[in-house]
Amino acid sequence: MERLEFRLLGFPEFRINGRRVDLGLRKAVALLILLAESSRPVARESVAALLWPDAETSEARARLRRTLHKVGIAFGGQIITANGASLGLDPVLSTDVDSRSFERDCDCRAFEKGVDLYNGDFLSGFALPDCPEFEEWAFFRREALRSRLVQALERLTEAKISTGEPRTGAVHAIRLVGLDPLSESAHRHLIRAYLAAGDRPAAEHQLEACTRSLRDELGVLPDPATVALLQQRDRVAHPDMPRTRYVKAGRIHLAFQIVGSGPLDIVLVPGFVSHVERIWEDSRCREWIAAVSRIGRLIFFDRRGVGLSDRVGTPPTVEATAQDILAVMDAAESRRALLIGSSEGGPGCIRFAVDHPDRLVGLILWGSLAKGSFTPDHPFALTVEQYDLWKKRLIGSWGGPSEIETFAPSLAGDCQAEAWWAALLRAASSPGAVSGVLDALRDTDVRQLLGKVSVPTTVLHRSGDRAVRLEAGRYLAGNIRGSRFVEVAGDDHWFWVGDQSPLLYAIGEFVQPR
Repeated sequence: MERLEFRLLGFPEFRINGRRVDLGLRKAVALLILLAESSRPVARESVAALLWPDAETSEARARLRRTLHKVGIAFGGQIITANGASLGLDPVLSTDVDSRSFERDCDCRAFEKGVDLYNGDFLSGFALPDCPEFEEWAFFRREALRSRLVQALERLTEAKISTGEPRTGAVHAIRLVGLDPLSESAHRHLIRAYLAAGDRPAAEHQLEACTRSLRDELGVLPDPATVALLQQRDRVAHPDMPRTRYVKAGRIHLAFQIVGSGPLDIVLVPGFVSHVERIWEDSRCREWIAAVSRIGRLIFFDRRGVGLSDRVGTPPTVEATAQDILAVMDAAESRRALLIGSSEGGPGCIRFAVDHPDRLVGLILWGSLAKGSFTPDHPFALTVEQYDLWKKRLIGSWGGPSEIETFAPSLAGDCQAEAWWAALLRAASSPGAVSGVLDALRDTDVRQLLGKVSVPTTVLHRSGDRAVRLEAGRYLAGNIRGSRFVEVAGDDHWFWVGDQSPLLYAIGEFVQPR
């Protein structure tokens, strides 16, 4: 059997039976990349339109035919199966694509094997300036793979430190810092590795480098927890942060943490993006976690597709979120809990409350909604067109403090908060991956479930919330029997910013023995 090798991490390279194949046409290279990245045949019309966007349909199809012919000549035979409707790599051939192998290794937690495959960013040095849709697709794919690399290097660094191989951990952490020199978390990983290896001078030098980068580029100083590492060499990134655990929900691994041991189990379901470890880097988040953990045992997790949980190929549904909640509760041995749904996490909590009322003592919805987009009978949401424009703006500035003025207007202009939010976004997801998550939110509609919620429910919403309108919260409370609505002063969408007392008081009202 003939063997194809596609190297797409770095500048694209193709081999057949070990022989390197030089393709003179950039469009031929792009065609093979598209087919290699797809797990199924690709529509012929779509490929032609993507690679020759300015040509008439007939001319684009003719150019595609000529390109297919030239690919066959270069490889010494046809490696692409084609019919009138679709194209695909010949399934008879043994095909190895490094980008897909990298993802499979990450999915299987074979991180060491995976990072060895990552010899450069996806299609580094290759571009098709006259094909904007191809360029956009390549950008999203590049960011998604880079995000997986960061996650893999973080896990490897931690694993090597914990198994007594800190110098190997430092090698991975050095690579991590190189990927994002402005990530304070990356610097912390490297400082911890140096300390574990007994190399205090290197740790001090790294702290100086971190301080210099943050000061010169962002105008901020490191978090006190970073500085404290030099005095707490045997602690984790933040001295109060518990270890991250994993539970399997079907084929998906979910990352979660448990803090506190009070009489009430409190399960927090986050909004569209989260990261169970990066939240500890913000002092406001730490204060909120500490306050809640004094009331009860706080259990929080990253939903599938974001943070430290596995990436998925399909947008997360409310049913999937409900399954994730159940898996995390079972893993934490929580028989009954107070469920808190924040923002986009609320619809999944509503689904869980309907399906498993016996597992809940109550439900709290913060800044949440029943439907993601406008209809005449639900007018307090963006239209689909408005939503897609907002999504484009959010994704367009991904990697920076994207839309912080919408989510937390009181923090806009706060360099420390903006740097933290930008780093969390980069760690939690990629532009391409989060696009599917946001599409799922836009299409969410759980209005038909509201009348079926039977557990005690409290709905809290800030009066000036710019991300989810106050009326959306009122609608929830008005359609869940016996629920209570609490309007909270302020403009911030995030529950850990501004006055936290109304939410803490609402949680405290549910306190009872587990």
